[in-house]
Amino acid sequence: MRLQSKDAKIYVAGHRGMVGRAIWHDLQDAGYTNLIGRTSDELDLRDPHATRDFFEAEQPDFVVLAAARVGGILANNRYPADFLGDNLAIEQSVIRAAHEVGVDRLVFLGSTCIYPKHAPQPMPEDSLLTGPLEPTNQWYAVAKIAGHKLCQAMHRQHGDDMVTLMPTNLYGPGDDFDLETSHVLPALLRKAHEAKSRKPSGSDVPVTLWGSGEPKREFLYVDDLADAVRFVLETPEEEIREVAPDGMLNVGVGEDLSINELIGLIQDVVGHEGPVEHDRSKPDGTPRKLVDTSRMESLGWEAQTPLRTGIQRTYQWYLDSINS
Repeated sequence: MRLQSKDAKIYVAGHRGMVGRAIWHDLQDAGYTNLIGRTSDELDLRDPHATRDFFEAEQPDFVVLAAARVGGILANNRYPADFLGDNLAIEQSVIRAAHEVGVDRLVFLGSTCIYPKHAPQPMPEDSLLTGPLEPTNQWYAVAKIAGHKLCQAMHRQHGDDMVTLMPTNLYGPGDDFDLETSHVLPALLRKAHEAKSRKPSGSDVPVTLWGSGEPKREFLYVDDLADAVRFVLETPEEEIREVAPDGMLNVGVGEDLSINELIGLIQDVVGHEGPVEHDRSKPDGTPRKLVDTSRMESLGWEAQTPLRTGIQRTYQWYLDSINS
């Protein structure tokens, strides 16, 4: 059942994270007045009993599952058990509870890292499970595949209206800029900013990239994902199932660029004029990750934020956060 009433109760799981916060604000701006959320201190979604009690008490009409343990290559490699175990536990708790209280629709947020390392480009939804995963983020990918498959199984066995969105690489205000855990775009923004700030004797210090810089990536501004979530919540189920019988929809911008091209754009936005160096002892990751967005486009949705504009907004947020 699609979202129609402005006072429908909508639970946004993970509403304090970058993605959940953007979804919350987008729904508010669209006039939805009955949003509910809990911090991780208030509700541990890994605990199925606490999660079920929360659902029984609140009886949400719609659920957006944006809560997850997330991070870049370094974090995935360092904490594989946490990335796999915590995400499996969150998905199981929330999806089961949503089924048991009979929510009208659940939207689960996955990730395009679920696709095989050498998937066809652009990657269609039906390339899932057709080849080996990229080893550097396989733990997170396996958990997200399991979450999608649980949604799919709930629909097949019980008729539950559960949809999975697979967003490409996300960035935006509220992103993680910790170099130990961040993804590539915020990491490079921070590196370029700090290199510019350490400028000695009139010349910027270098910025170091992991690997060759040749892999290509696609980047989606977080507010565009939030818009896509609301769009899907408001779209009739029969329209979604007509284009996505498996309940799975890629969300992206339909174009990518190399990491070398990305750092050039970031340098231009930041004003860093120093050299770029490559640490080739570090992994490149998947060679290319461009998603096929034809399903979402056929439903009538496309991303709106140009990459330069999104990077400028993200950098301004970062400057405001470190200067506050």
